[in-house]
Amino acid sequence: MRDEDKTVEHEDLEPSTGMNHTASANQQIQEVPVTNQIGLDENESPEGSSVLTSSGERLQETRTELNHLQRLRQTCACPPHGLLDKVITNVTMVVLLWAVVWSITGSECLPGGNLFGIIILFYCAVIGGKLFGLIKLPTLPPLPPLLGMLLAGFLIKNIPVINDNVQIKHKWSSSLRSIALSIILVRAGLGLDSKALKKLKGVCVRLSMGPCLVEASTSALLAHFLLGLPWQWAFILGFVVGAVSPAVVVPSMLLLQEGGYGVEKGIPTLLMAAGSFDDILAITGFNTCLGMAFSTGSTIFNVFRGVLEVLIGVATGSLLGFFIQYFPSSDQSKLVWKRAFLVLGLAVLAVFSSMYFGFPGSGGLCTLVMAFLAGRGWASKKAEVQKIIAVAWDIFQPLLFGLIGAKVSIASLRPETVGCNRICSFGHSKITWR
Repeated sequence: MRDEDKTVEHEDLEPSTGMNHTASANQQIQEVPVTNQIGLDENESPEGSSVLTSSGERLQETRTELNHLQRLRQTCACPPHGLLDKVITNVTMVVLLWAVVWSITGSECLPGGNLFGIIILFYCAVIGGKLFGLIKLPTLPPLPPLLGMLLAGFLIKNIPVINDNVQIKHKWSSSLRSIALSIILVRAGLGLDSKALKKLKGVCVRLSMGPCLVEASTSALLAHFLLGLPWQWAFILGFVVGAVSPAVVVPSMLLLQEGGYGVEKGIPTLLMAAGSFDDILAITGFNTCLGMAFSTGSTIFNVFRGVLEVLIGVATGSLLGFFIQYFPSSDQSKLVWKRAFLVLGLAVLAVFSSMYFGFPGSGGLCTLVMAFLAGRGWASKKAEVQKIIAVAWDIFQPLLFGLIGAKVSIASLRPETVGCNRICSFGHSKITWR
């Protein structure tokens, strides 16, 4: 019995031993390629690595070519997609705008007509701004689009063939520029920070009045002695040269404010408020001197007329600002659109009404005060109104700078006048810098 048991145990052990031998053999077979591969990698020659590198580069080039082919197929697909679809859509919208206006106005929208000139100027200014925005110089920030808009208006005015067909009436040009001024002053008023303005009110007054008066006086002195202009006309030129354009300052400061730059110290608010008040002061001084040059009345009345413009602007702006704080009420539907309509409508009305009644400086100040008080009352809802005002500015910005560029006529300039004017500008800039 013992012998049989040993035999049975021996038979049971044999398969397991066989399985162990098989497993060890398989393990050795699997280890051989790994060992061989490691040996090959260690003994691999530079020629083999270069072959692998070149094959990887070819594979990458193949994938790039496939991506280009795929994009080309998408572009040339029917119906089109991507860039081709965008170009066709934009061209269709441009032609459709002109066709709709032509169907309503007729000859006004044909070459030589007033609306035709406005549409062409708008398109060229937009294209010029886009092209200048694409120019990137090393170690320098991108060029502002307004340079392209100014250049577009300048070229339209000074190329004879285009100038003969693109004609814009003076009344339309002045009205569009006034609307753009009202929009940018609304943006400035809504963008002011009341806490920063309260803390920096003294600096704001000095920064708005000091440079403007010094520049205007310096330019007036130089213009009187170099150009031989009377004192009234010399100061008119001085206030024109010394004015700061809020259309340039305000958008840049709003971009800095959105990025959080200088917000803690109130720098964007300070520069927006100072730039806007500087422009209003220049407008008031210009109209005061213009009234003295053409008026036969008392000089004292013309001087106090500027003070009266400031008082009227502040009083009217405060009244309208408190009004639109509460009307419409916060429980009404489409609240943001109603507020944006009211603040824009009242701003445009204030600017044009002030010119109609003979107090042009009060309109801009009224707009700035009204927008500031309204934004202070709207609090958290102010940002949504600012987005709508920004869209209106995107429309009128090309018109404003295009029309300004179109006001420069090379044929009307004389070399000696340009030289003296450059001397005046250089002199007042050096004195202001010091």
